[in-house]
Parts: sequence; structure tokens; C-alpha cells
Amino acid sequence: MDSLKIRDLSVEVDGKRILNKINLMIPRGEVHVLFGPNASGKTSLLMTILGFPNYKVISGEILFKDKNITNIPIDERVKLGIGVAFQNPPVIRGVKLADIIYNFLKNEHDLKKKEIELCEILNLKEEFLYRDLNFCFSGGEIKRSEILQILAQKPDFVMLDEPDSGVDVENLGIIGKVINDFLKDRSGLLITHLGYILRYVEVDKAHVLIDGKIACSGEPIKILDQILKEGYGWCEKCLKMEKKH
Repeated sequence: MDSLKIRDLSVEVDGKRILNKINLMIPRGEVHVLFGPNASGKTSLLMTILGFPNYKVISGEILFKDKNITNIPIDERVKLGIGVAFQNPPVIRGVKLADIIYNFLKNEHDLKKKEIELCEILNLKEEFLYRDLNFCFSGGEIKRSEILQILAQKPDFVMLDEPDSGVDVENLGIIGKVINDFLKDRSGLLITHLGYILRYVEVDKAHVLIDGKIACSGEPIKILDQILKEGYGWCEKCLKMEKKH
């Protein structure tokens, strides 16, 4: 059984095409990475998989655990086992981080102990549990807060949007190790622009998204090395050659 399968997916936002005939398959137990320049459609793909209504699917389908989820609500997708750590999550006044964590851990035998353990894993002070969600958090604190919520939720398939952006070297190492440990025996999709997270997280396959299309797929390190040497221009050449044929 594949964890996630996307077939010929095309998506519009406000009448503008942002994703065009995306085909992507992530088998159970595999972690893939999605590279791409800014505004290439990486976050849009994540939001579509999650089911945000303003991302209108005009053709194609999304299957999760062999179930067609293309038109089901966000909460049902989450219940099926999809989790996400956003790049820029909202500040929510009046909602404590502990409220979110409690929702996921309420059936744990020793809730308080589990909360503290998760905070310690991420080098996040316990006091953050009792602050308004993401209010006056630094970039690194927001990232760790997002990962904390993923650890508490324990989804079968997790999407991480730019987990390496805005994070210092020390915290990137902490976050990377936690993500890598968590993804063992799970499936996932990492979205990254520069690929720093790959120093710490093992991935099985890489894809490059350019202008809303998958330009190429292959071995993660080889593709990352090519991007670092030549930028994303070489991927654009692949798309142009594809159009000619």
C-alpha cells in the first residue's frame, strides 16, 4: 500500500493555475524531499494535500492509504493520519501551546510527564507550554513548537514545510535529529529550498518542483549537489526539453 499517491493533479487559486499535472507517489515507510525555488508551488502542494478549500483541484486526485481524499475536509484527513508542520504558522492569542498538546496527549497515562519529556527532547523550555501559541516566539522556537505538536499527534504521514528556514545551526541539529528519529517507520514529505535539513534527516527520494510542475526526480544527494552547483536553472532546462518532446 502506498502512503500517498497523487495523480495528474492540477490546482488553481483565485482562477490562477499554480500546480499542473503533478504525479507523485510516496510508498509506506519512505520519506521524500521536495526542492524548488521560491514561488514554485511547494507550499501550495502541501496545502492542497491537507485540503485547504481555497486550493481548488480542477483535475486529478489525491489518495492516502488507498483512499481518495481529494474532496474530503481537513479534519477527516488529519484523522486518517496526516500531520503538518507549517513554515509560517499563525499566532493565536488565547490558545496556549499546552491546549494543543493536551488535545493529542489526553489519553496518555501521565500527561504532564509526557509534555515535559517532549519539551526536553526539543530543548524547549516548559514555560512555552503556557504561552499563547507562537506569540513572541523566535523563528527557532516556532519551529520547535511545530515539531512538538507533530510528536504529540504522531501522524502516520507528516509534511514538514521548510523545517530548516530561520533556524540557527545548534537548533537545526536538534530539530533534524528529532525529525529523523520520528520518521523511522513512518512516511513523510520534506519541503526545502536549500536542503540544510538533509544533513540530519535520511530521505529516500528527491523531487524538484518548478513553476508548478515536477521537473525531475532521483537520488536526494545527487539532486541537491546539482542544485548547489548550478542552481535551479538546470531543472528549467529539463522542463523546456520535455515541452519540445
